[in-house]
Amino acid sequence: MTQMNREWAIGKLKSFLVTAAISYVPSPPNSVGFGYYKFNNPKPEVQAAAQIVERILDRVIPDWRTADWEEAKKQPMWRHREAANRAVALLEAEQELQENLGSGAPQLDAATLHPWVWGSVAGLWSSGHFREAVGAAARAINAQAQAKLARRDPSEAKLLSDAFSTNAPTTGHPRLRLSVDDGGDTFKNRHDGAGNFARGVYSAIRNPIAHEEGDELEEHEALEQLAAFSILARWVDAATVDTAT
Repeated sequence: MTQMNREWAIGKLKSFLVTAAISYVPSPPNSVGFGYYKFNNPKPEVQAAAQIVERILDRVIPDWRTADWEEAKKQPMWRHREAANRAVALLEAEQELQENLGSGAPQLDAATLHPWVWGSVAGLWSSGHFREAVGAAARAINAQAQAKLARRDPSEAKLLSDAFSTNAPTTGHPRLRLSVDDGGDTFKNRHDGAGNFARGVYSAIRNPIAHEEGDELEEHEALEQLAAFSILARWVDAATVDTAT
């Protein structure tokens, strides 16, 4: 997912608020009934604009569909309009702060993470399930590694620790090779490091998520953990498989 174009998003939200504007239609004089609200523009036009706005709102206010806001009764799409107003305020404030107080530090774009990682978690991420997203990325890498090595018996840390071993492959124990074994220290360091890294991310990140109950991760913390798994995914993806002959 690329960084959001705030100006574009704000423009779309404000345009939607104009398109989805409503008017109150009172009951006719001397009649029994109640007034109602209607869109100022044709309903299909409002619905079309809402399709784009919903995607923006999912990014800016992930819980907008279920947030406990005071309901504007009888007003069509009241939640869309309420969320759009709130999102505009948030985006304008964020834009102002960044423009005036921006740190200038580089930002990690989730779209640059390995596809095994981001492709498996985008839906969870957009709904704010950061802890589960990290777990899903770990499972996705394990599944890809098992398929590449044609092994189902071990998994995760045990599987990848064995796969990156500098020992020669044996029957039932193929190896992942990041470079040709020339007998030098670089080959040994790369593969020992990859195996240790795999053990580290699965033991220190994946296992607590899978076996312990805990609070939801902060978004920045979860993104850092996804980045760690993305490194591992690139190594597994780029490696060649060395089998016993």
